[in-house]
Amino acid sequence: MKHRQRGISFIGLLFVGVVVASAGILTAQVIPTLIEFQAISKAANKAAAEGNTVIEIRTIFNKAADIDDITSISGKDLEITKEGDKAVVKFAYNREIHMFGPAYLLLKYNGRSK
Repeated sequence: MKHRQRGISFIGLLFVGVVVASAGILTAQVIPTLIEFQAISKAANKAAAEGNTVIEIRTIFNKAADIDDITSISGKDLEITKEGDKAVVKFAYNREIHMFGPAYLLLKYNGRSK
């Protein structure tokens, strides 16, 4: 009597392994950019809350950027406006992650203070 084999073939196992490894590598490269985006948002909110002039807001942001090791954006890249009596800090930047060969993953981040 022959019993039917069950399970995944070796080729199938290799394929699944490659897909999982690729997803893991990509995730490991994207997570630091997300952490930096959160730090930038926090610094923009702090600068908008504590600063009264454009120069003060940029200085506060740059000090927070030095502490949190923010390298993607600086105080001069911020767009600062007034809404009513509150300062609003807006920012936008791009991050490229090299995947393989000529392929890159482009991440576009933008945000504003609360």
